[in-house]
Amino acid sequence: MPDQTPHSTGAPQPPPHHPFADLPLPPAQPARRLRVVVADDNPVVRAGLTALLSGRPDIEVVAEAADGRQAYEAAHQHRPDVVLLDVRMPGVDGISALPYLVRIAPVVMLTYSRESEIVQEALRRGAGGYLVHGEFTADQLVDAVRDIKEGRAHFTPTAAGALLAQLRQERGPVPSLPEGLGRMASASAYGIPTSAESYTPHQHAVPPANFGVHPAPHPPTSSENLSQVQPHVGQSSSEWTSGRPAAPDRSRFQLSTREAEIMDLIASGMNNQQIAATCFISEKTVKNHINRIFAKLHSTSRSEAAAKWIGTAPDTHRGLG
Repeated sequence: MPDQTPHSTGAPQPPPHHPFADLPLPPAQPARRLRVVVADDNPVVRAGLTALLSGRPDIEVVAEAADGRQAYEAAHQHRPDVVLLDVRMPGVDGISALPYLVRIAPVVMLTYSRESEIVQEALRRGAGGYLVHGEFTADQLVDAVRDIKEGRAHFTPTAAGALLAQLRQERGPVPSLPEGLGRMASASAYGIPTSAESYTPHQHAVPPANFGVHPAPHPPTSSENLSQVQPHVGQSSSEWTSGRPAAPDRSRFQLSTREAEIMDLIASGMNNQQIAATCFISEKTVKNHINRIFAKLHSTSRSEAAAKWIGTAPDTHRGLG
């Protein structure tokens, strides 16, 4: 009987024709850029932040605002992915606007205000991050904006310290832990004392969390109502902690908020160029501020002004004469 099996020629067989091979591919959809609203009363800071963020291909600044009311109106109109919000602004400040804004988009506080009570209140009102100027780089700011959209919080060292202090201060019911964790017997078995008196964690003294702001539990989301909320926000405070000399009463120097910020940077050892970069202002503007600061502090040098500012000058606690 003849062999019916076809003989192989050894040549590769072409693949079957794909029925849709000749159809054009759909156009690639451009990736949606991250939409940001920048709110700060300083136009130089706003311009600097806008230029920095808009220079990234995946970020778009859709609006700028000079106070909390404008920030709310811009967020309501543009529905951004992230809002960058200053604390101290004329009219409606950032802390007042915060509960309204977080209903629209995640909010990152971006500010010079480093007081513990302000950091804690901002977090209580829903801020997703807190960045203090001078404590982050440009790339870190961009990363924070991207991460906040994804629900990942960012805090610069000052804000993280305030959050840690708040957690240590809280006194509430002991949380329910998984079985076997947190038993005093486990510690005592290894010679660790378990009496409450034997454990005194080191922590910095921080001001009370409540600094006079009492938002309504469910405020109506309208820009008209925003103008009615005017909380008191304290002046710039010293970073000296317990165990160091108490800071003098700086209110007697009568420095403006910006001058106090620059004086803090002078006391930290920054030169004019570094201060200008930190504050998003020109060196000429820095020099003008310093001249006014020296006049108010009755000082002729940076070291003399810094000594009075931090409370180490001989006449710190006496009148300026």
